[in-house]
Amino acid sequence: MEWLLRCPAELSNQSAFRHTAEMGQTNPKGPNNVVGPKRVVVLGATGTIGRATVRALLERGHQVICLVRPASCHKARMELPAAADIRPCDITDPEALASDGFRGETFDALVSCLASRTGTPRDAWAIDYAAHARALGIARDAGISHMVLLSAICVQRPRLAFQKAKLAFEEELIASGLTFSIVRPTAYFKSLSGQIERVRRGKPYLVFGDGRLTACKPISDRDLGNYLADCLADERLWNRVLPIGGPGPAITPLEQGMRLFELLNEPPRIRRVPIVLLDGIIAALSTLGTVSRRLRDKAELARIGRYYATESMLVLDTATGRYDADATPSAGTDTLFDYYATVLAEDVSVDLGEHAVFGK
Repeated sequence: MEWLLRCPAELSNQSAFRHTAEMGQTNPKGPNNVVGPKRVVVLGATGTIGRATVRALLERGHQVICLVRPASCHKARMELPAAADIRPCDITDPEALASDGFRGETFDALVSCLASRTGTPRDAWAIDYAAHARALGIARDAGISHMVLLSAICVQRPRLAFQKAKLAFEEELIASGLTFSIVRPTAYFKSLSGQIERVRRGKPYLVFGDGRLTACKPISDRDLGNYLADCLADERLWNRVLPIGGPGPAITPLEQGMRLFELLNEPPRIRRVPIVLLDGIIAALSTLGTVSRRLRDKAELARIGRYYATESMLVLDTATGRYDADATPSAGTDTLFDYYATVLAEDVSVDLGEHAVFGK
C-alpha cells in the first residue's frame, strides 16, 4: 500500500481578486523603477520548476542569484545555466540567509519556487511559512520591492498543514507593502506521470472512484517558469493572486489513463480504487500516530493523497462551492499528452522526485 502514501507535496478570476482584496490592500505602487534587467534572488532554484524559472529569467536578461543549500550546490552547478550566480546558503538559518545569501547587497526582486518536500506539519511550517517569512524580512532590507511567490491552487480549500502554512505566508506577503505576484498553478506534468512506468510493465492504471472525481489543467515546467518570469515585467500580474493552468480543456484521471494506453497502442486496463480504502488507512495511521511521529507523518501523507484524489485542481467558485474549469486561466503551449508521447517515444524514465504518486 506504499503507493497510497506517496503523493506530490503539491498542486485570475474574480474570486481570486476578491481574495486579494479581503486579505490586504494592494500596493498602488509598482516595483522599483529599474528598467530592463533586474537583480533577482531565487529560492528553490534546484527543483524542476525552479530550474525552468532560472532559465526563463536569464533569457529575459536578468541577473539571477540562486540561494542553494550547501549540499545541493554541486548539483545546481551541473544543472543550472552557467550564467546563474549560485550561493551556498542555509535558508532556514536567518543569519546565514543574510550573510551568505543576500550579503548586504541590494536587489530588485525575489522569486521563490521553494516548497516543503513532504507537506508534513513540521516541514510545512518550517519551509512554506517560516523560511519564506525570514526571507521576506531580509529582502525588504535589501531593497527588494517585488516578490513573485509560487504557491498552489489547492490552498483555496485548506484542510492540510502545508496548505495552511502557504496561506499564512501569502497573507503576510500581501500585507507587507511589497508588490506581489502570488502564482497558484494547477497540476504539474511530473505529478501526473507516476504511472507511466507501471503501465509500461503491464500493470493497470489506477484511478480513485470512477476516475472522474477530479480534473485539472496541468502546466509544464517550461510554461510555468515563463509565467513566473513574466510576473516581473507585466503589470497585469502585479498585486494579484494568479491561478494558472496549461492549455486545453481540463482532464480527468480516467482520461489521462485512457490516453496513455492509446499512446502505447494497448487496450486500456483501468483499476478503480475506492476512496474508503484511503479512509481506512488514514484512520489506522492516525490512531498509531498518537505514539509515533513517523506514523503521524504517514497519516498526514495519506490525508494529502486523499485530498488530491477527491479535489480538483481548478479555480473554486466560492459562491457555488464547485470547481470551474472555464474560470481557470491557461498559459503556454505544452500539453500533458504531448509530454506523455515524448516520454514514451524516447523511452526515458521520468525523475518524479517528490511528485511520485503511483510509482509502484
